[in-house]
Amino acid sequence: MEKKNLDWSSLGFGYIQTDKRYVSNYKNGSWDEGTLTSDATITISECAGVLQYAQTVFEGMKAYTTENGQIVVFRPDLNAERMVNSAKRLEMPPFPQDRFVDAVKQVVKANEGYVPPYGSGATLYIRPYMFGSDAVIGVKPANEYQFRIFCTPVGPYFKGGAKPITIRVSDYDRAAPNGTGHIKAGLNYAMSLHAIVEAHEQGYAENMYLDSATRTKVEETGGANFLFVTKDGKVVTPKSSTILPSITRRSLVYVAKEYLGLEVEERPVYFDEVKDFAECGLCGTAAVISPVGKIVDHGKEICLPSGMDEMGPVTKKLYETLTGIQMGRIEAPKGWIQVIE
Repeated sequence: MEKKNLDWSSLGFGYIQTDKRYVSNYKNGSWDEGTLTSDATITISECAGVLQYAQTVFEGMKAYTTENGQIVVFRPDLNAERMVNSAKRLEMPPFPQDRFVDAVKQVVKANEGYVPPYGSGATLYIRPYMFGSDAVIGVKPANEYQFRIFCTPVGPYFKGGAKPITIRVSDYDRAAPNGTGHIKAGLNYAMSLHAIVEAHEQGYAENMYLDSATRTKVEETGGANFLFVTKDGKVVTPKSSTILPSITRRSLVYVAKEYLGLEVEERPVYFDEVKDFAECGLCGTAAVISPVGKIVDHGKEICLPSGMDEMGPVTKKLYETLTGIQMGRIEAPKGWIQVIE
């Protein structure tokens, strides 16, 4: 498929409607066979479960053009698995994992012209999501659901390079113990909107959320997991039942151990420890790693030794190795890369 006439180098991280999207409906206890459609409009009841009680889950991943010209998707099987877990927690019928991966491939293949070329810095962002679609007025799960996938070309998350950001310790709680912090539900992100708008108004790029039970341990930000590096080069990531299991973080942990030979600890991280770390980053699909240079705790500044000019050395190695795997410059572990034929 011929590439679309887009200015790839000036794309932002926003929505551009593409040609095709995938739709499957759940009714009378089963999912239909699903189809690709050109129609980007959704029509649902005014009383739909998603509108009344926020019954919706989603995923996010990317397709890339590799150095040798192939179009690939990065670890979609893990997104499929995580969406099953999210759906179960909200009493939604899981979309079969094999069909999820196949639908992702169909959508990317049908929109090949929107996959940015290698070296442009842009990628194709893929958004699978599911929601309760029939009328629900009592507080209960919907009876009917719709699963959809759309994609949109996006530019690099950071224009001009990944400069370290300044974040704040938030007074708001992101997730409750035994709540929904470990799944990718729309309701979690709705709850974070006020906190992120307030942070931006105060000049911060993001929030650092602490655990709501004790407010002593680092959890995550509104949309990314934390990754720390100790002064002796050890990689440390927070572990908690209320943190979303980031696929990017999981991949970076593997890269740290198996590609870079680094020691890794996945454990509870106490906020009191943060001042002693050498580097800090936020990891997620959009930017892979966003370096953090400064953390502000109610006026008290914690300045990371890595500084405010560039990524710390260990964070940079992790970033370059994982993006090298995604872009085909470095051989990937078996099963990580799905080629779109």
